[in-house]
Amino acid sequence: MIGLGTLINTAAVVGGGVIGLFAGKLFKSEQQEALTKACGVSVLFIAIAGAMEGMLSIDDGKITSGRSMLVVLCIALGTIIGELIGIEKGFERFGEWLKRKTGNSGDAGFVNAFVTASLTVCIGAMAIVGAINDGIRGDWSVLAVKSVLDFIIVAVMSSSLGKGCAFSAVPIFLFEGGITLLAHFVAPIMTDTATAYLSLIGSVLIFCVGVNLIWGKLLRVANMLPAVFLAIGAAYLPWF
Repeated sequence: MIGLGTLINTAAVVGGGVIGLFAGKLFKSEQQEALTKACGVSVLFIAIAGAMEGMLSIDDGKITSGRSMLVVLCIALGTIIGELIGIEKGFERFGEWLKRKTGNSGDAGFVNAFVTASLTVCIGAMAIVGAINDGIRGDWSVLAVKSVLDFIIVAVMSSSLGKGCAFSAVPIFLFEGGITLLAHFVAPIMTDTATAYLSLIGSVLIFCVGVNLIWGKLLRVANMLPAVFLAIGAAYLPWF
């Protein structure tokens, strides 16, 4: 069934959010804060592993690094584009709309939880590649694996950040569902190189999410999202 992967992933995010919300009620405020930072550390190491996989290679028995210029240019130019467009504010406005429509107007942390969780589960190659496989071949296995990871991440986030994390299921459904529907158009673009570049830049952005979880909102990660599309475009440039 085409689209099943998106439905599974959406359900996993909702389920993780609900379980995390109930579990969070068992903790005191200082314990929730400690859990948030622990989640941030976990996200950092997941991101570092992904980034190093894309930047490091073994050549003649020695570890060498590369693609530094790709990271610098994509992140810098992507951030400039995102700041000019105001993507972060768009996310926040959507979060505020969801907060009102779902009767959570009194939840001061709803929008931050929604944006943080949405960026964590939506950024990355698994979402795009999995949705393409689902749309073309009806193969939802990649999204099924991603669903397990998202379930755990959102459950931990919800227990400390609040119910807004569960509503990250909305952008997951729209994003992966849209790619699934357009899979035949997107698939030719996503070459092995494009996927590798996307995974690398996506990992850097997830690292930024981890930084915000540990030290507070220092970075407007949503405004960096154009870097992902620049990374895909860079795969077609001869000097990268």
